[in-house]
Amino acid sequence: MWSRARFVHSLLRFPLSQLKRSNTMSTAPLAAGDVASNKTSAPYQIVDIGANLTSGKFGRELDQVVERALESGVFKIIVTGSSIENSKDALRLSRLYPGQLYSTAGVHPHDAKEWTDSCEQSIVELAQNPECVAIGECGLDFNRDFSPRDVQIEVFEKQVAIACRLKKPLFVHEREASEALLSVLLKYQTQLPPTVIHCFTGTKAEAKRYIDLGFYIGLTGFLWKDKAPDGVRAILEERLIPLDRLLVETDSPYMFPNVKASKVPKTIKEALTEKSLNFLNRYCSFQRNEPCALPTIVEMIAAYMKTVPQVVAMSTTQNALKVFGLM
Repeated sequence: MWSRARFVHSLLRFPLSQLKRSNTMSTAPLAAGDVASNKTSAPYQIVDIGANLTSGKFGRELDQVVERALESGVFKIIVTGSSIENSKDALRLSRLYPGQLYSTAGVHPHDAKEWTDSCEQSIVELAQNPECVAIGECGLDFNRDFSPRDVQIEVFEKQVAIACRLKKPLFVHEREASEALLSVLLKYQTQLPPTVIHCFTGTKAEAKRYIDLGFYIGLTGFLWKDKAPDGVRAILEERLIPLDRLLVETDSPYMFPNVKASKVPKTIKEALTEKSLNFLNRYCSFQRNEPCALPTIVEMIAAYMKTVPQVVAMSTTQNALKVFGLM
C-alpha cells in the first residue's frame, strides 16, 4: 500500500481541475547578557513565506516534511512558483494541504528566456485560485545572468503589470540588480500591491530604499555566512528593518543556516534553543534545507536585533497574514 507521501507525490501529475481545492510584547532591545538567557520551550507560530517544496529533493518525503514543519511551529508555508509548470505544481500542493500550504505563480528571472505569449494567461489563470496568494517568484538576477538582462527586465515588467492589475502581492527576486529592479517598480509606484523582496542579501542602502518605498524584506538562513560590514547582520544589529516590514522564510531546500560555523558569533549560538536546534540538526543540511529550520532563523534574527524570538515570530506572522491575506 502507498504511503500518503507517495500518494501526494503522484498527485503532482494530476490535472489541477481534478483536485479540490496576544498579548503585546515589548520590542525594546535587550541587554547583551539577556539575549542568550532568553531560552524558552514555548512553541512559535511562524509563517514560512518562501519554500520550494515542489523540488525533487523532497519527493516522497513531502508529507513528513510538512508534518515536521508544523511540529516545529511553522503552521503555514507559501510554496514558491518559479515557472509555469512549477507554479501549477505549487498550486496542486496547496490543495492537498488546505489551510497549511499556499502558492505563488510566476516566472523566475533565470527562466525569463522561456517566456512565451501564453505565460501571461497561465499566470492570470493560476492567480485566480484562492490558494495562490502572490505573483512571483519574479524579478532580476544580474549575478548569474541565466537569461539575458534585457529579457529579464521585459519579463519582470510583464509580471509587475499582472500583479497591479489583479491586486495580488509581488514576490520579488533580486540579486545585484537593485537599480534596474527599482527602475521597473517605480513606473508602477502608485499601483503597486504589497511587494516583498524575497531572500534579501543586499546592503544597508538597498534595504533602506526598499523600506522607504513601503516594501517588505524577507530574510533567510543566509544570515549565518553574511559578514559584510553593510550586509544583513549589520542591518539587523542597527534595526534598520522595522518589525512591521520583516518577513521570514527558509527558501528550502536552499539557504541552510549553518549555525555551527565559526562565522556565527558565540552570542548568537548561545541564543538558539534546544528545540529549534533539534529540528535543524536532525532534518536539515546543505543538501536539503526544510521549513522546520525556520525557528532557528527567527532566533538568529532576534539575537542580532537583541530582542526575544517571540517578538520576531509574532511580528513576522502578523505581517505574513496581512500581506498575503492568509486565513
